[in-house]
Order: sequence, then structure tokens, then C-alpha cells
Amino acid sequence: MALPFSDFLVAVAQPVARILRLPHLPEHFPTLFYAFLGFTALHLYISPFLSSRIFPISYGKLRTPRAVNQWNIQVVSLFHVFVVLPLALSCFGSETLEADKLWGWDDRVGTTVAVACGYFLWDALDATINFDDLGFLIHGVACFTLYMMTFRPFLGYFAPRFLTWELSTIFLNIHRFLDKTGYTGSRAQWVNGVILLSTFFSVRILYGWYLTADFMRELYAARDQLPVIYLLCFALGNLTLNTLNIIWFYKMIFAVRKRFDGEAQPLRAAAEGASDAASALSATGNGAAA
Repeated sequence: MALPFSDFLVAVAQPVARILRLPHLPEHFPTLFYAFLGFTALHLYISPFLSSRIFPISYGKLRTPRAVNQWNIQVVSLFHVFVVLPLALSCFGSETLEADKLWGWDDRVGTTVAVACGYFLWDALDATINFDDLGFLIHGVACFTLYMMTFRPFLGYFAPRFLTWELSTIFLNIHRFLDKTGYTGSRAQWVNGVILLSTFFSVRILYGWYLTADFMRELYAARDQLPVIYLLCFALGNLTLNTLNIIWFYKMIFAVRKRFDGEAQPLRAAAEGASDAASALSATGNGAAA
């Protein structure tokens, strides 16, 4: 079913697509545009409206704009996972992508990446406007830039697979909502914390570095077909995101421990700038993505 004003939005995207050499962007730009609007509306209007009614006590006691914004960010992040993860998994059986991991194309990838780019565009703008952590900003800008290049087409095989990293975000958001709703240190939070760390390590560290190795092999094999700037940007961008995952994983381990062990200490002294448990988890906030 065609989205409203699709023809107009396709026409708007065509000159941009020609300049950036992204031939598959126009046909999927309406999806990207409405995804961005949807995530923005959820952040600014829908989440505040529903949260104040479903969680009147917990949401009502958030006293600072930053705390309110973080709650609403987590709502958007959770919603994004439940939308993009099934879309990403639907791309796994594509024979055209399997046959050509760098240049292959499948319209299912276009839809998936359009939704993801709408989310990362919202993410980057929020990180810019409500600057809270440099990692958030780097993550949003890097992800939006790298995933937009899929419309060239480029890396259609890898794009949906890296989006499976979002699986851990479900449990991250649940962990933080348990904090906000008075269940800090509860059995539910302990069980969720174990699942969170296990999932994060499995999909972002083990599977993430496995994908990265395959990704680097494909880039190296095509080194004569790619400009040097491409090789550098994609290699460094991917390594940056993987490095952020390792940093966030350490912070999450400490943050989860802190909920149940008040004497838990980070690896470096607090005087050297270690975060407390709450700020440690917030470091993975709206960023925990590919």
C-alpha cells in the first residue's frame, strides 16, 4: 500500500539520490521519511501522553527535563527494536544477498534500512539537540551515514545482520524501566540483567566481531573496486561501533552489579571519573544499535 504523498517524496529524493549516487533511495524515501516522523512523534507526543497515564507515579516523579527525555528515548528505542528486528530477519533468506554480499540488492533490505535510517536520523538529531554523551552523537551519526550507503546498493547482506544487535536493546530498556518504576534490585531485574548481559555479549561481541571479520574480508577482496575513502570510512566506522560496544559492555556489567552489590567498584578509581550505576547504563541509552 502506497504511503501518503509517495510520488512527491520520491520526486524530492531524486536529486539528492543523484548527487549522492544512491539510486535505490527515492523508492524507499517515503518509508524513511514517515519512519522519522513516527519516531519523532512517539518521542515528543505519544510517549509523554501514554506514559503519564500508564505510569502516572513513576513518570510523574521525573523532575528534570533530562530524566523525562531519557524515559521517552527508551520508549522510542524499544518500539524501534520490535519494528526493525523482524524486518532485518526477513532479509536473511535472500539468495541475491548471499550471492553478492557487497553489491547485492533486495527490496526487503531497502524497507529495513529505510526504517533504521529514520530511527538513526531521529537519534542523531536528538543527540545533537539534547547533547548528553558524545557516544550517543557518534553512534547516531555513524549509523545513519553507514546505513544510508546501503541504497547505493552497498553492503546489503551485512546491513540487516548488524541490525540484529538491537536484540539486546529490548532487555536494556526493560532494565532501565525497572529502575524507574521502583523495581531496582528486584528478582525481575536480576533475571533481566543476566539475560541483558548474555544477549549483549552474544549478539554484539561474539556475533558482532564474527560479522566484522567477514565484513573486513569482503572489503579487502573488493579493494580494487572501492575508493580508498570507502575502505577507510567503513572499516573505521565499523571498528568504532564495535569498540563502543566493548566499552558499553563493561559499563553495563558494573551497572548491573551495582544494583545488587553496593560495594561493587569499577576497574578504575572513582576519582578518575568512573560512572555510578545509573550513568553507566545511560551510556548505552538510545545508542545501543548497529
